[in-house]
Amino acid sequence: MSPITRALCVLVLLCTPLSSSLAAGDAVVHRAETSFEAALDGLRAAILERGLYINNVLDLAEMFARTAEDLGFTEPVYGEARSVEFCSAVLSREMMREDPTRIVNCPFVVSLYTLPDDPATVHAAYRAIPAELQAASPVMREVAELLDDLARAALAW
Repeated sequence: MSPITRALCVLVLLCTPLSSSLAAGDAVVHRAETSFEAALDGLRAAILERGLYINNVLDLAEMFARTAEDLGFTEPVYGEARSVEFCSAVLSREMMREDPTRIVNCPFVVSLYTLPDDPATVHAAYRAIPAELQAASPVMREVAELLDDLARAALAW
């Protein structure tokens, strides 16, 4: 690759957003054009790099495809979809010490999916933590930042 071509590629990458994000009700969703497998590998690596433990990887696309016929559905919901459950013993303990009802936030989950009509766009989603809760609780702000960092890392892989 010539130096001019390389410089143009770098310029295009710098001027193109890595992902777009939007709030979808109670979820935060980031999107990027990448392969699903690369995003899944990136998510796993980002979780493990932070010393966190992956509890489970749920194949939701397969589950929906398997049950669709029995339920009378013909249109697929997802192209591919997996939810990765993971835990931080330190963050979990801190957030539940503040408020025991936060048990519902554990384990942490980041989901990746594609839509049937757009397999080139991978969505990385997680449950939103309200801004007012983040402002009132340093640990919940840290959880929100962790989830966002992991979703973005998956798409950047």
